[in-house]
Amino acid sequence: MIKILNYKSKKDSKNLLKFLNERRDGNSINTSVVDKILRDIKKNKIKAVLKYEKKFDNNKNLYPTKRQIKNSIKSLDIKVKKAIDLAYSRIFKFHSLQKSKNIKYFDKYKNKIEYVNIPINSVGIYVPANLPSTLLMNAIPSKICGVKNIILANPKLNGKLNPAVMYAAQKCGIDKIVNVGGAQAIGALAYVYRVDKIVGPGGDYVAYAKRRVFGEVGIEGMIAGPSEVTVIADKNSNINQIATSLAAQSEHGPNSQSILVTSDKEVITKTKYELNKLINKLPRKNIIVKSLKKNGLIIFTKNKSQMVDVVNIISPEHLEIITKDYKFFNGKIYNAGSIGLGKYSPVAASDYNVGTNHTLGTLGSSKFSSGLNLSDFYKKISQFTLSKKGIEVIGKQAITLAEYENLHAHALSIKSRFL
Repeated sequence: MIKILNYKSKKDSKNLLKFLNERRDGNSINTSVVDKILRDIKKNKIKAVLKYEKKFDNNKNLYPTKRQIKNSIKSLDIKVKKAIDLAYSRIFKFHSLQKSKNIKYFDKYKNKIEYVNIPINSVGIYVPANLPSTLLMNAIPSKICGVKNIILANPKLNGKLNPAVMYAAQKCGIDKIVNVGGAQAIGALAYVYRVDKIVGPGGDYVAYAKRRVFGEVGIEGMIAGPSEVTVIADKNSNINQIATSLAAQSEHGPNSQSILVTSDKEVITKTKYELNKLINKLPRKNIIVKSLKKNGLIIFTKNKSQMVDVVNIISPEHLEIITKDYKFFNGKIYNAGSIGLGKYSPVAASDYNVGTNHTLGTLGSSKFSSGLNLSDFYKKISQFTLSKKGIEVIGKQAITLAEYENLHAHALSIKSRFL
């Protein structure tokens, strides 16, 4: 069911990259369909959005009323409300610590140079049908930053509002909700509601749609597509913990990726057996099996150094290190969205209420990007106020450079300030 790759040397990285690229190339979706949807929505606005909602989800009503939202929340189990409350408080606390101060600097000529954090004016959050945790992860940072206008795009589930998502929206102070999903949700946020930035994870169609609208609106600095986990384990690791972590990521969908990296053959044998036994007990068995067959992999390495090399090539969204000496890897792995260190740190917990953000880069984008954080909701604007003496002193050198670059209007603009 799950493939095995022997990683003996760096030459084997070709086989690993081949496996990874098959998923990253995005051959699983018809991109022309998404392009058509986006063009239609750009031209015909809300009429086109409604057309695709009727076609794909049989949804004829995009906007829930206050009464519908209230009644939906009333139906939510008190235990789920309390769980959302705890998650909210922990996510809010950790993200509040990420606040950065404005920078102000005066040089000896009394020139003032500043770097100012300005919140983005409007943000669209895409949340798959029944994932209140995803709403918390995206809405809380935007609220902390002071984003004034937030629109939630959340598809109905079986024709109904999701009570937990509605409660999380209320908790986050979001009252602009549109029940739309898939690529048409991204088109609506970009071309109908004209938000400045779109955030939130989704499947292949959503991830592709976000890339297509980028430039007309902003998106996160990474690709938040189908989820991924890589687990590093050794002979001291608990086999059940390995198997449950692989299954947990695989149950997201058939395009999710679950990888085990180990240098112990017995761990491989035991994990395969435990996975088969575990999967048969789970409600989403069929999805997990499809995911593991398509995107599951066990990588057998010689030693810990090769484990480090392999993980940095994979650049996973989530990394779980459950070896006895997990501290060995700390600081050596530089390509990962989020890392759980030690046997008490399952990735699944970080999906809900650890406090860290679970909107992370996938498809190798952790090589060049970070997970969602406060910086995603700020624009950083530089400002400068020059004094008379300041422009005279530094201006002369600026004129020299302008004339060297043959930009004489630049030089004249600077000279005009020498009053």
